[in-house]
Amino acid sequence: MKKTLVLATALALGTSSLAYAQSYPTKPITMIVPFSAGGPTDTVTRLVARAMSEELGQQIVVENVGGAGGTLGAARVAQAENDGYTLLLHHIGMATTAVLYRELPYNALEDFEYVGLVTEVPMVFVSRPDLELETMEDLVEWAKEEGEGALYANAGIGAASHLCGLMFMNAIDTQLTTIPYQGTGPALTDLMGGQVDVMCDQTTNTTQQIRDGSIKGFAVTVPERLDNLPDLPTMAESGLDGFEVSIWHGIYAPAGTDSEIISKLSEALQTALEDETVIERFADLGTVPSPQEDATAEALRAKVESEIDVWRPIIEEAGVYAN
Repeated sequence: MKKTLVLATALALGTSSLAYAQSYPTKPITMIVPFSAGGPTDTVTRLVARAMSEELGQQIVVENVGGAGGTLGAARVAQAENDGYTLLLHHIGMATTAVLYRELPYNALEDFEYVGLVTEVPMVFVSRPDLELETMEDLVEWAKEEGEGALYANAGIGAASHLCGLMFMNAIDTQLTTIPYQGTGPALTDLMGGQVDVMCDQTTNTTQQIRDGSIKGFAVTVPERLDNLPDLPTMAESGLDGFEVSIWHGIYAPAGTDSEIISKLSEALQTALEDETVIERFADLGTVPSPQEDATAEALRAKVESEIDVWRPIIEEAGVYAN
């Protein structure tokens, strides 16, 4: 009798869980952006959230929880109820903070379920407008000669511009003087004003300034030239083979979220990435939606694992940590 009661209880719980997952979502979903409003990750999130809301039949409310290089927002989601109503849209920092921070309140590989990749935003090397260099080869030669006399701006430890700078200095085996700012905006302002020399940042932040001549563009950090910046060569074309970095974005849920809910979210993401408005707006930002096969839990997990392996030796060699 006791075994029968236990079995019946287990079956009832399983049926209840299945019914819950099948009816999901029944109320609005919160999607956390671990950065401030108006930035590139926030822009990407709001575009995708709108399209996913239409597919899921419930509003996705975007909430900005910035601070500590994105770790505050990520921790908020890791500690949330695993009912599918609190999600995270994070960028490459999901992998790099695992190395940059020696202490974190969560584990990127254990405390989340993975929904799928959203997009990969290219980066571009830029300089102050009056730097008298013409090519990326010129910039590399100049950086090696100047060394710590060259001022490299970034948006703070863990930011995309910081990571790209670490990779650049590692690639040319030369240390520049890094100038961290509280965000991309003030860093670009000083670059345009000539207070700093060079920077590497996302096309979402730099394309318009390159076009209007406020800053100079040298090379993009992806394997092929970009349609919106066709005159800029790739790093490989400029003699830096293997120098590839893009700022990819993915969606996550707290660990233990029902697999049926994760599947629904992945399917909604895949549909959203085929939305014409998303495609057009992403193009304006210099990027494209991830292909359908990458908008999956398996692809995103593989990406996080491989990126941790890529960045660990670069960050450890630099010896720069956030705590």
